[in-house]
Amino acid sequence: MGLKSLIIGTTSLSAAILLATAPAAWAETSFAFGTLSADTQDHVTVFMDADGALSGAADEVNDKTEGRLEQAIEDAGFKGKFGKSIQLYGMAPFTSVTVIGTGDEDLSVRQLRDLGGHVAGASDNDASLSVMIDDLNTDVEVAAAQIAMGYKLGSYSFTKYKTDHKDVDRTVAFHSDDTDEAKSLFDSDLGHVAKGVYFARDMGTEPGKSMYPEKFAQDVRALFRGVANVRVDVLDLDDMERRNMGALIGVGQGSVHDPRLVVVSYTGAARTDAPIALVGKGITFDTGGISLKPNTGQWLMKSDLSGAAAVAGAVYSVAKRGADVNVVGVMAMAENMPASDAIRPGDVLETMSGKTIEVMSTDAEGRLILSDAVTYVQEEYDPRLLIDIATLTGSAARALGDDYGAVVTRDWELSQHMMHIGKAAGEDVWPLPLNDNHYSAIKSDIADIKSTAGSPGASIGGAVIGTFIDEDRPWVHLDIAGVDWLDKGIPTTPKGHAGWGVRFLDAVVRDLEAEE
Repeated sequence: MGLKSLIIGTTSLSAAILLATAPAAWAETSFAFGTLSADTQDHVTVFMDADGALSGAADEVNDKTEGRLEQAIEDAGFKGKFGKSIQLYGMAPFTSVTVIGTGDEDLSVRQLRDLGGHVAGASDNDASLSVMIDDLNTDVEVAAAQIAMGYKLGSYSFTKYKTDHKDVDRTVAFHSDDTDEAKSLFDSDLGHVAKGVYFARDMGTEPGKSMYPEKFAQDVRALFRGVANVRVDVLDLDDMERRNMGALIGVGQGSVHDPRLVVVSYTGAARTDAPIALVGKGITFDTGGISLKPNTGQWLMKSDLSGAAAVAGAVYSVAKRGADVNVVGVMAMAENMPASDAIRPGDVLETMSGKTIEVMSTDAEGRLILSDAVTYVQEEYDPRLLIDIATLTGSAARALGDDYGAVVTRDWELSQHMMHIGKAAGEDVWPLPLNDNHYSAIKSDIADIKSTAGSPGASIGGAVIGTFIDEDRPWVHLDIAGVDWLDKGIPTTPKGHAGWGVRFLDAVVRDLEAEE
């Protein structure tokens, strides 16, 4: 769907703007920002802290109800605990009033976004909505824009294949005293991050039948069409053969869909400045190959492209806001299928670097395609920091659950810094070890290294990739196998594909940009 103009006339908004394009199969939601007004729409959301006092906009809404709102809150025993909500009807002149608790702590950016997600979860999806934002306990500037971003993230839905779904256009208006600033921040920055997350979620939710390497490449081209200072290159099978990318070719050769290497380069600084490199695993469907996976849960392997999807979404957000850095995103795309010409356990693959890998399991394919991808980006771009991101191992998922992405790196201080960035961005990470023992474990009797070597699996996987990273190059490996898909939603991430990594990678780029 394209952008939709918001018609002003039934509201008293002083300024309004549609902030983001909805994905295919998603009802169009227009976002608007306006000056504080308690009576602009029928459905209203207000905030209340743990003290239970209604102040600012909430007090205005209470006055409009002639005190019935405050009495209803008291009768319900609502205490204003963070994220808790109550929806009240019979609050004339409003059709409904939703009250959401903000707790008793100073609200961080992450908490403000979570509040926005709670608003999305508590609101009626078939109605327009006014969200009254003022007098919050926070030092964050332009809180309305952060809440709007959280709402956008939390209201994602994928209904493309639901035949009985009816799209309902709606308007969500965020009322605050900093209308112009909120409008500007979301429109020029935060809205692009949200769209990047939507793109990643869409890619990871699509069935494998309709999402294969070339289709992913086409969708990336479409995403970046018209974005300034961006170049998109797609390496096909011939290009890979010329570069001797035997690992990427090998993983994809059992599929009717040839592999691709998708490269998106954004130039926001001097061309001589070394870029930040983001490299993503993009297995569009993972059967396990000859080392076939069991049927239980195999349907979820359509999301094994999560790392590549996150890279695309992050580079999009960076480029759209016009960041003063250079960033290159490399997405290694293949479909891992069993076939008469598929690679076998025991095969030896020659990589672009010249190093050879003995394949111990064809279901450990992510590290294979990444070996060629990280070699390519180092030779072609010489990045100042290289981050690879992949749904790599069940080991990471078992160790950290769905609370943390795993960080594997040779630099302890860098891993600690990643933890700090993740906490602020709303996508937490936790370090797992990488040492000489892990590298020793992958020595092969017949090749340079072998692709697997038992436990601990996440560290072994990191060691395989690390073999292809220059020793003096800052490098972070993110294993997101436990966080890319949620069986139960959280405020800013509904159940399903999380689009995990877009916000984290975007935050890493912001951090380095701030150092310039």
